Amino acid sequence: MKLSVALADRLAAGEPAVLVRILAAHGSTPREAGAAMMVTPDGARGTIGGGALEMEAIRQARSMIAAGTADGFMDVPLGPAIGQCCGGRVELSLKLLDAAVLDGVRRTEEAASGRAIPVLVFGAGHTGRAIALALQPLPFHVTVVDTRPQLLAELPSGIDSRAMPLPEQAVAAAPAQAAFLVVTHDHALDFHIATAALARADAAYVGMIGSATKRARFHRHLAEAGLEGQAARLHLPIGGNRVRDKRPEVIAAMVAAELLVHFMGTDVENPMHRLCTCP
Repeated sequence: MKLSVALADRLAAGEPAVLVRILAAHGSTPREAGAAMMVTPDGARGTIGGGALEMEAIRQARSMIAAGTADGFMDVPLGPAIGQCCGGRVELSLKLLDAAVLDGVRRTEEAASGRAIPVLVFGAGHTGRAIALALQPLPFHVTVVDTRPQLLAELPSGIDSRAMPLPEQAVAAAPAQAAFLVVTHDHALDFHIATAALARADAAYVGMIGSATKRARFHRHLAEAGLEGQAARLHLPIGGNRVRDKRPEVIAAMVAAELLVHFMGTDVENPMHRLCTCP
């Protein structure tokens, strides 16, 4: 559930909450500027990094709720004084929930959604659904494409879907630098979609479910289509083969890990690499 949805529920019920957001992160910190959480008198949703920092913020937020204070600020050095070893410093904003706070969170989420990496999952069967669910909370915008609208109707809210008699048309319409995950119920359809994806020079990732035998067959298919040179760009089996487990949830976890490494791995410039991972 998005943080804005949880905040909207609290506001509609007339129940108090405080939005805690990292305004600035200096040096080694558990989370980046913009990370936020909702604190209520008896719970919390989201995280600003966990550990002692988060506990201090929760205590301050609950004090604000008890006193009816609208705004707060914390400047916290992450060192021995609070029992957190990161060594950096964070500045926190604390705001009592109202309509303006909710509107700001919604705008932030919309902006983040626009920056999410587009991922098209072809196939709404067990594996496609598991992959979509695994990717949903990650920095990806997931769209599931299938010829069977009845399966797409079973997807949870927050995951886009397209019922298309010719799924390869979704490949042509996809934005540049999209990822294409091909896990349909039909080998011939898999080949058709993956071939269309590999024909796009701007495809950031193309993966297909299958075995070594399927990979060999698909390489022959690519050669016949004049695309033999594109075979090296194909990830097959999708998610790799270091874990030999065919359960959809396991495949989905491996695919999610593979995509995160592919798009945010240490071989690319990513400010997330400078973050502390201490508890």
